[in-house]
Amino acid sequence: MDFKLSDDQLMIQEMARDLANKVIMPRADHLDKTGTFPMENVKVLAENGLLGIPFPEAYNGAGADYVTYVVALEEISRACASTGVTMSVQTSLASAPLNMFGTEEQKRKYLAPLLEGKTIGAYSLSEAGAGTDAASLKCRAVKDGDDYVLTGTKMWVSNGFYADTYLVYTTLDPELGHKGITAFIVEKGTPGFTFGKKEEKLGIRGSSTYELIFDGCRIPKSNRLGYEGQGFKIAMWTLDGGRIGIAAQAIGIAQAALDASVSYTQERKQFGKPLAANQAIAFTLAEMATDIEAARLLMYRAASLKDQGQNHTQAAAMAKLFASETAMWVSTKAVQLHGGYGYTTDYPVERFMRDAKITEIYEGTSEVQRIVISRQELTEAR
Repeated sequence: MDFKLSDDQLMIQEMARDLANKVIMPRADHLDKTGTFPMENVKVLAENGLLGIPFPEAYNGAGADYVTYVVALEEISRACASTGVTMSVQTSLASAPLNMFGTEEQKRKYLAPLLEGKTIGAYSLSEAGAGTDAASLKCRAVKDGDDYVLTGTKMWVSNGFYADTYLVYTTLDPELGHKGITAFIVEKGTPGFTFGKKEEKLGIRGSSTYELIFDGCRIPKSNRLGYEGQGFKIAMWTLDGGRIGIAAQAIGIAQAALDASVSYTQERKQFGKPLAANQAIAFTLAEMATDIEAARLLMYRAASLKDQGQNHTQAAAMAKLFASETAMWVSTKAVQLHGGYGYTTDYPVERFMRDAKITEIYEGTSEVQRIVISRQELTEAR
């Protein structure tokens, strides 16, 4: 079993790391403090081909694999989690389902511009009363001739106000449960589509998170993604891949927290010697590094299974669960290791801790990941 990255994967990793260090990281603190959407960073990602990594060259993608994508995403997230989640939503939640379920016309019209970074994408599944319970959507799509009319609201939409292309999941009839869920491609500026509340968040403050409002929003049949009632399948398939991306984001945050802790404990002296010379401190760093590497290997495994076309639902849930909880634990320890300084905004570890928390929540909470994992273990008991 070979755990080495290929030469091509290492080349992309090195390029992403260089961009992260020189361009993305210097902007991270400003984006967090001001809540500014990382539009300039998105342009940089697009210019370097990082928004279309795992997609066919025929649609302006790079023709690489999912492992390459998560390798790059980890590096970007290490520098700025807000930019990382923007890249993740663009790739995993918007472009991926268009590539998998879209018609040729839809791919040419919507996918190709996303992969080039000419447009920004968003994924609109959650509602005020339908977060974890995705089958309980209330946002309605009513067929009217060759059109569908959308009415309802969507919550917690990442890339919110700044997106151009939205994948919106609706129900044809709430009584049908998941069998009535249908997906649509909605363009920004469509009559009847407006924005509601902007969410003020604990972390990833540079990421744009908005409420979407649909009031008689007319969508042509040609903008339906897949067939009627296929929306739930599309949404769940999308989240399987998206969770691997969130694992990459979490690992990037955790690695940033470890890097900061290693640097600080080597420089900071107490009782005449560096903090890192204290065995308790050194052992904490060892545990942090070990958990991060374990999370990374889980992520690589899930991404590799996806590349092979194998079932990766459980592997993605495992990677997301372990990586997100590792990010939270490591970043909390990083604050502790920095002492009083860690609790101030003079050092970035408090931002890492705030950014880490959301990875345990979005694209399925840790509790949901445990349900997914246990369900497969119980149905495939050896």
